[in-house]
Amino acid sequence: MNDKKVILDACCSVKAMWINKNHPNTIYIDIRKEPSGFLGYGRKEELNPTYVMDFRKMEFPDKKFKLVVFDPPHLLSLGKNSLFRNKFGCLDKETWKQDIKKGFNECWRVLDNYGTLIFKWSDSEIPFQEVLILFKEKPLFRNTTNYKSTSTTKWFCFMKIPMESEKK
Repeated sequence: MNDKKVILDACCSVKAMWINKNHPNTIYIDIRKEPSGFLGYGRKEELNPTYVMDFRKMEFPDKKFKLVVFDPPHLLSLGKNSLFRNKFGCLDKETWKQDIKKGFNECWRVLDNYGTLIFKWSDSEIPFQEVLILFKEKPLFRNTTNYKSTSTTKWFCFMKIPMESEKK
């Protein structure tokens, strides 16, 4: 994988958040690939990552990317055939903490010095405070929600600022 792209979406699913779903500087990974229309109901979405890969063990060198987006599944209690599960995946009730921690650590490993990691989380089932304590690194900031909003989704921004000993 000698790709020169500098952005990684570590859990792309159907690339729902992307304005340009095939951004030329981005590598998209997901644990699976699905053809257009896989969700049924006349939906044309596809799950088409650049590489089929598990975010818990990525096959990229250290410090490869300048920007990493990590938007893992957020839910535990989805039915086996639910549209949401088929589209975005589902967390394992037994291993979700280890899985999210491993995923974040892998994202951090492949993030270059002074690179940015954007972590997206919906706390509709698991409060984001329970997730953030899994990470050694702390976010710089997060989005704030308008008081009229019912959204449970938060975006957290991390920056990999090396310690003095790592700068040399």
